[in-house]
Amino acid sequence: MVTPFDERLQVNWDRLPELVDYLIEEQKTDSIVVCGTTGESPTLSDEEKVRLYETCVRLARGRCRILAGTGTYDTEHSIHLTREAERAGVDGALVVVPYYSRPSQEGLYRHFSAIARSTSLPLMLYNIPSRTGVMLEAETTLRLAEFPNIVATKESHGDFDHLTRLIKAAPAGFRVYSGDDGLTLPFLAIGAYGVVSVAAHLVGRDIKRMMEAYADGRTAEAAQLHAKLHPVFHGMFFCPHRVPSPAPVKHALRLKGIDVGGVRLPLVPVTEQEAAFIARLVEQI
Repeated sequence: MVTPFDERLQVNWDRLPELVDYLIEEQKTDSIVVCGTTGESPTLSDEEKVRLYETCVRLARGRCRILAGTGTYDTEHSIHLTREAERAGVDGALVVVPYYSRPSQEGLYRHFSAIARSTSLPLMLYNIPSRTGVMLEAETTLRLAEFPNIVATKESHGDFDHLTRLIKAAPAGFRVYSGDDGLTLPFLAIGAYGVVSVAAHLVGRDIKRMMEAYADGRTAEAAQLHAKLHPVFHGMFFCPHRVPSPAPVKHALRLKGIDVGGVRLPLVPVTEQEAAFIARLVEQI
């Protein structure tokens, strides 16, 4: 979920109820990730994050699960945020691979192990090597999957050899999620479970229809829906060239009447050319 800001780029607490209701009721979201990178977590203070966890749990009223983004590049800080999220009543936590420091596989194992031991929350690992600088290898993920509360991984890359080895050897009940909207259907085809989505802000119902069609064996219908949705998947990151998320999706939401404000530096709003591209995309939706 994007984090709504006001004109001073402070969290817009008045806009938050509308956004949560929209995602649950209109886009049929099963779970909301609060303070993930789409929520601009690197620029949110700990106080803002904890209040967002608490507020979204209250606003959801049990209608969907709330996952808290609690991962940082500091193990102790990640533990602190995860414990705060547990106290806030969330259903689970999304914990990203530590970025910038590029730890070894053993360092990654110890990092996630320490977080898992610090909480009873179910944890979803988040493997996004293009942003963190290091791949959480399948073998390391499988070691971590032995912890009873490490129950899933969000994989944001297109290494299908890695994914196949991971899905083949994962213990029963361990879920693999796509972290890239455009790869959701290919992920499902090799045994993944779902998607942690940016585009679901705009086309969540159709993404769910695509996944349900695939699960029901209606693969041609799923492929047709994938093709229909592909311009949105692509456009939320390339409009018409690469634009850092969540600037495009925030602008698209504004065009749909849900003003979630701008983005905090170092991100910048979309340009006039990018805005025109997004407007055409929203019209097509």
